[in-house]
Amino acid sequence: MTRAPQVVDGEVIASLADARGNRTLPLDGGVRSGPVSIAVNCQGEGTLTVELKPVGLSFPLECVGHEVSSTYNQIALKEAREEAVLQVTAGSGVRWALSVGQ
Repeated sequence: MTRAPQVVDGEVIASLADARGNRTLPLDGGVRSGPVSIAVNCQGEGTLTVELKPVGLSFPLECVGHEVSSTYNQIALKEAREEAVLQVTAGSGVRWALSVGQ
């Protein structure tokens, strides 16, 4: 869990590895119109929730003790957002990593 996951489409515009608990990750320069991809890995007991603000994309990921859980979500934006932030909510016992691609 020491590395951020790969994104399938586009270039990585933000990533974070080996994080725990809640975190806010500003996306420098915001997001362009078109697809935005978010890949997440987590490990530990609990639920991790990712929210892309102000876009409104939000999704949970159930994390388990001794194995890595993964998810990959993509949304197509009609309009660019000059400011965008990823808000991750997770318990202190959950380790996680993510990448955002566009």
